[in-house]
Amino acid sequence: MTTFFADVRDTFTSRASPAHGPLAPVLISMTVVTGLVDAFSYLTLGHVFVANMTGNVVFLGFALAGAPGFSVLASATALAAFAAGALVGGRLAARHGQHRGRLHSSAAAAQALFLAASVVLAVLSGSPVGAGYRYALIVGLGTSMGIQNAAARKLAVPDLTTTVLTLTITGLAADSALAEGTGSKAGRRVVPIASMLVGALIGAALVLHTAIYYPLVIALVAVMAGAVTTYRLGRPEPAWVRAPAGKPHEHQERQGP
Repeated sequence: MTTFFADVRDTFTSRASPAHGPLAPVLISMTVVTGLVDAFSYLTLGHVFVANMTGNVVFLGFALAGAPGFSVLASATALAAFAAGALVGGRLAARHGQHRGRLHSSAAAAQALFLAASVVLAVLSGSPVGAGYRYALIVGLGTSMGIQNAAARKLAVPDLTTTVLTLTITGLAADSALAEGTGSKAGRRVVPIASMLVGALIGAALVLHTAIYYPLVIALVAVMAGAVTTYRLGRPEPAWVRAPAGKPHEHQERQGP
């Protein structure tokens, strides 16, 4: 139990992994953003995710089968917007891949632009969201989350991809002592799971009980704060801005998202 809480604590600091500096806590905040944004999209834009594309592929299958409440066009739009955002994030990664501070701050700044536009659209749309605003919001939010995911992939902080938790949960169980594994790093892996849960909980509560755009406002503030943090702390060229040894995101994929 002591090790578990130490892992949780160290995930929010640079003690356990000084090679990543402030990136771990920043990416944790981005995981909260994922929960906030997907709560908004699922509850106000129909049965569609703008961050978790695995769910969208499943929803697309439901829609193609004629299941009520699902839209082929909405799911396909979200997938296309996310891919476009990932393309933007990939271009930024190619340009700033050797300086992870600039990579994150530039990607977060680009993401913030799309989130800011989405906040304006959500304010103007009111509730329920009209069809015209619905697709504009799917495009804006999907693009923003594609940028975030591509940047997180390149940053390659183990267990912190900000959007995908399937392999994190798998590793938590499969690497545990109960499975005769080598050690699941349970504390570190529980943090992103809890972060997305908290984001989704807060986002859903705000959508259901307050103005629907509040989750997007919080997400925008979090992204902007992360951009400022990595920009300012990365300016002195500390060691963590350099890419980890090996292929990009290789260590992250081995650890699992």
